[in-house]
Amino acid sequence: MSHSYQQETGTIARSAGTVSVAVFASRVLGLVREQVFAGLFGAGYAIDAFVVAFRIPNLLRDLFAEGALSSAFVTVFTQYDTQRGEERTWRLANNVITFIFLLVGAITLVGIAASPLLVRLMAPDFGRVAGKLALTALMTRVMFPFLLLISLAALAMGILNSRGKFFVPALASSFFNLGSIVAGVALALLMPHFGIPAIVGMAWGTLIGGFLQLAVQYPLLKKVGYRPRRVLDLKDEGLHQVLKLMLPAVVGLSATQINVFINTFYAASCMEGSVSWLNYAYRLVHLPQGLFGVALSVATLPVVSRLAAQNNMDALKRSFESSLSLAFLLTVPAAFGLAVLAKPIVGVIFQHGRFTGWDTEQTASALVYYSLGIFAFAGVKILVPVFYALNNTRIPVVGSFLTVGANLLFINLTIAALQHRAIALSTSLSMIINLLFLGFMLFRFLKGFRVAYVSANLLKVTAAAAVMAAAVHWGQGLTRTWLGPGLAGQLLALALLILGGAGLYVLLVSRLRIPEFNELVQDLKTRLQRRR
Repeated sequence: MSHSYQQETGTIARSAGTVSVAVFASRVLGLVREQVFAGLFGAGYAIDAFVVAFRIPNLLRDLFAEGALSSAFVTVFTQYDTQRGEERTWRLANNVITFIFLLVGAITLVGIAASPLLVRLMAPDFGRVAGKLALTALMTRVMFPFLLLISLAALAMGILNSRGKFFVPALASSFFNLGSIVAGVALALLMPHFGIPAIVGMAWGTLIGGFLQLAVQYPLLKKVGYRPRRVLDLKDEGLHQVLKLMLPAVVGLSATQINVFINTFYAASCMEGSVSWLNYAYRLVHLPQGLFGVALSVATLPVVSRLAAQNNMDALKRSFESSLSLAFLLTVPAAFGLAVLAKPIVGVIFQHGRFTGWDTEQTASALVYYSLGIFAFAGVKILVPVFYALNNTRIPVVGSFLTVGANLLFINLTIAALQHRAIALSTSLSMIINLLFLGFMLFRFLKGFRVAYVSANLLKVTAAAAVMAAAVHWGQGLTRTWLGPGLAGQLLALALLILGGAGLYVLLVSRLRIPEFNELVQDLKTRLQRRR
């Protein structure tokens, strides 16, 4: 292994580790947020309406903000930072920020005006329940400005990531969740006194959380040298380059989000509560996706963008191979663990207040099917930005259409038999197809990379994770007998099973000669030594 390869691998691992710590805090707070929703509102009328209302601006958020815009901006900003100097780089940043503020602001105003129509398109079957469409449209209006706030927050994150600052941008979403919980609960308790449904208070809390996610990054932006300036140059080549990458990327990164729209449409036609069950299940899958897939994607993009700008293709190949192997190393055991422990995890986290045992059963069954695609989600998150770094947006666009088509096909084949679970299964299967397609096309585009190396690592970690899952499944019966059915017993049993499973997995993987595992161990040892 060359020194430069080790250096890039170590950089990605360290950056991803930093992001993971911050993302973990955010995801934990996100789960607390979902617990609050489950305890106060259960699964059904109010939560179904909230999920669809938030999903509309959130759909556009992932297309225009934290997906296409962020990837395109980081690529161009890094090129400018490497080749053009400070003055041109900050001028580009201010020009893009001004343009996005005006563009997304206009989209937000249109979205607020068109909210009733958008809700009817996404969830037409809500019209069968009195007041559900109107409540969903009201909350959509309240939450649509979240799109503007989060777009600006994504640009702030892109600037900071390009300057090697990962922790604060990743932690910023914790402030979103914190604001959503504190302000949302306070307003939910207050709203009914004015004749407004309590769930609308949670919608206002979401908007306040979005503002906090942007505001918490501003002090560090100033520290790295950013100063706001009114710049709007529509002829600027840097802005054109961002838009050139971004516009096709809106489609290229939209596969998951278009599928979310499709999934919501079908879920709304299933029995009441299906939208909520799928949302709660996806929130649990979101934890390992964010910890590993998103963290590695955020850490990899600046590295591959810099290597592409330097035309160092060998180092670029090694970097994303390492990122893929790291992603599989971490997401595969998480997927097995979630599938085996789905019911106790859902029960311990959500089964309180108005969230019933029936809701636990239905949410856990969806979680099992969602977990099948965790490794593929992480892989796609890593591969797509590599295409952007190489200024190739056409292939992700094709991949997005392929994924949407596969999702529609799988849903229609299985929804009669599996109901809401079909949506979780089709999401996972279509994401696996997208990963395979992107991997094949990248292999052709780069004239080869070490497929055998990545595949061998995937097989090794899958075998280790399968053994771990079998041991955890066997251990469930023992812990249930020893610790009893009470909440304290459930919590202790779950903690023992997760820690025991993780320990067994690490022991097994340590014998399998995976270089990325050794890099993680070495990085952990280095950090511990520095703290002594």
